[in-house]
Amino acid sequence: MNGALRIAHVDDHETVQLGFASLLTGQDDLQLVASVTTVEQLLPMIADVDLVVLDIRLSDGSTVDHNLRVLHDHGARVLAFTAADNPGELRAASRGGVLGIMRKSESRDAILDAIRTAATGVMVATTEWAAALDADPFITSAGLSPKEREVLALYASGDKSVTVAHRAGLSTGTVAEYVRRIRYKYAMAGRPAHTKVDLYKRAVEDGILPSPES
Repeated sequence: MNGALRIAHVDDHETVQLGFASLLTGQDDLQLVASVTTVEQLLPMIADVDLVVLDIRLSDGSTVDHNLRVLHDHGARVLAFTAADNPGELRAASRGGVLGIMRKSESRDAILDAIRTAATGVMVATTEWAAALDADPFITSAGLSPKEREVLALYASGDKSVTVAHRAGLSTGTVAEYVRRIRYKYAMAGRPAHTKVDLYKRAVEDGILPSPES
């Protein structure tokens, strides 16, 4: 298992947990390092995880928005794994910066491929994800969280990642993950920001930074 991608699974149904563990059995490049029922239970070991596979509806009273915010604040990559029966939750997951949305009913090979792709930080395009984005009335807005706006303001102003990390109280790795998510959100809003100059323009457009003339 040395060098395997480390996967954590968050789901409050025992049968789903057992099925997911069985899915990863025999995959030499994938290691299930945690199987828990809440995001809070995962936090003590989050630093040792390459990807969190998250059920977007949990019975502990938490919302998908909250769970994604907590996971992203800890620098985690997240793949949504769901029955996909609630369009509102799917839209919330897509806005929250998941790397993809996979149905639990997908084939074994499709799920494993998605896990491998997302664990390396690459987005996974699926029908459910595209439908959630297309149906979201707020998608033209990048929908940045307050912390993402803070990171964007610092980074787009010219600060290096290490400076942004110090000023925002984050690790440099978490800053990099924030910047990746910010770029992704702008791309999904039809306002791509491939360069640092592009990010500066988006920050000015959205009132996160003052315009040069002001």
